[in-house]
Amino acid sequence: MDKQTVLVIDFGGQYNQLIARRVREHNVYCEVMAYTRTIDEIKAKNPVGIIFTGGPNSVYGEDAPRVSPEIFSLGVPVLGICYGAQLMCHILGGEVKSAETREYGKIEVQLSPSPIFEGIEGSGVCWMSHTDYISRVPEGFKITASSPTCPVAACENAEKRLYGVQFHPEVNHTLFGERMLRNFLYNVCGCKGDWEMSDYAQRYIEAAKKKYAGKKVLCALSGGVDSSVAAVLLSRAVGKNLTCIFVDHGLLRKNEGDEVEEIFTKQFDINLIRVNCGERFLSKLAGVTEPEKKRRIIGEEFIRVFEDEANKIGEVDYLVQGTIYPDVVESGSGKSATIKSHHNVGALPDVIKFKEIVEPLRMLFKDEVRKLGTALGIPDNLVWRQPFPGPGLAVRVIGEITKERLDILRDADAIFREEIAACGMDRSINQYFAVITDMRSVGVMGDERTYDYTIALRAVTTTDFMTADWARIPYDTLERVSNRIVNEVKHVNRVVYDVTSKPPATIEWE
Repeated sequence: MDKQTVLVIDFGGQYNQLIARRVREHNVYCEVMAYTRTIDEIKAKNPVGIIFTGGPNSVYGEDAPRVSPEIFSLGVPVLGICYGAQLMCHILGGEVKSAETREYGKIEVQLSPSPIFEGIEGSGVCWMSHTDYISRVPEGFKITASSPTCPVAACENAEKRLYGVQFHPEVNHTLFGERMLRNFLYNVCGCKGDWEMSDYAQRYIEAAKKKYAGKKVLCALSGGVDSSVAAVLLSRAVGKNLTCIFVDHGLLRKNEGDEVEEIFTKQFDINLIRVNCGERFLSKLAGVTEPEKKRRIIGEEFIRVFEDEANKIGEVDYLVQGTIYPDVVESGSGKSATIKSHHNVGALPDVIKFKEIVEPLRMLFKDEVRKLGTALGIPDNLVWRQPFPGPGLAVRVIGEITKERLDILRDADAIFREEIAACGMDRSINQYFAVITDMRSVGVMGDERTYDYTIALRAVTTTDFMTADWARIPYDTLERVSNRIVNEVKHVNRVVYDVTSKPPATIEWE
């Protein structure tokens, strides 16, 4: 029996995949579809509910994304969020106007009784992000939430099961957002909660078996959780037709190359080729200091290494990468802004020799990837491995990359990770690492003056890696880390701790 499906209609906002993730957290299967899909394609999915996302456009714009009005006559519940709410009201005869000032941030709204607000107090803090606002609701609708600056923060036609909210229930800043989405899914759409991450694995493996049957597939394996889960997922589908290429580009953490090789040759029955090419990458990066240029050099060189290896084993049509959704959002797509290029998304060279790039995790967030890894039977020590960017330590070396500076960083980073594990915070902190800055400062060691590097420590807590807060590490742990680094790592005389959230910063320094 097919699983119940909720469709998320994508209008180009930054949080669109986050909405899908929130739906899946409630054990409801969810797919994202572009607004350009036809009404017949939407019907074919037989959805039990539809969610319209936000987006950057005005409903009155010439190129504004739209949907067929027929969607509101299918008898399927619809929840419009932000732009989605404005579009629904506009199509059904309401009125949308441009606000004098953009409303962005935490706003307290007053709530009226509604099926989607069941069990929620009469007011609550939510997250607004809009320029236009609904000035008049369509006939048959009533206003169910408002604020001093937003007269229609929510509206509904309960008889037709059509709901609109001007705020974003999918983000953590909307304190009642999770309960509101659950109410929509279970109270309005009648969802049964019949989907688990193991279902995602089963669906993908079955589809991949058909698509890649008899084809040779390469996997870009870094040893991190993303590429590892992607590799195991594809191996279940194509077996020995999968070859994993592990590029040891000389930018890995301490002892990491040997650890990755051991795990995949002893714990998994997967073809693995380790390519030691540190000198090749270092020569390409010599003298380069600009972060985006580093990423693009590494991204292109990765592909060239894979092409070289593919030529050795014969014709290969498909290249698997462990791209996850935060990579896609930050690299930018369509009307989304580019924050930084990821080596396996925006930094791919224009011409590659593979027929297709396969990204089985592209729609998943980090915590979902870990759940998928557990569902696939991957050991915890690999599933919970610290996140590591594709460009490796290159984006944790500020300024020019040299072997000396990499060695300094490896030793400092290893100490930091050891101490975080020793104090029992290795699961509660979602990502932690060291950065070698391009700043040198005066210090005193013994009776001598030093002029050496500053190491920065970065640790964050997050649920989705889209936003993050700096981790509150106990002072005694930070003191121990600092003392060890300064005493055990040559050419370091200062350690600092980064206390910046994301946003405004990114998690990585480059």
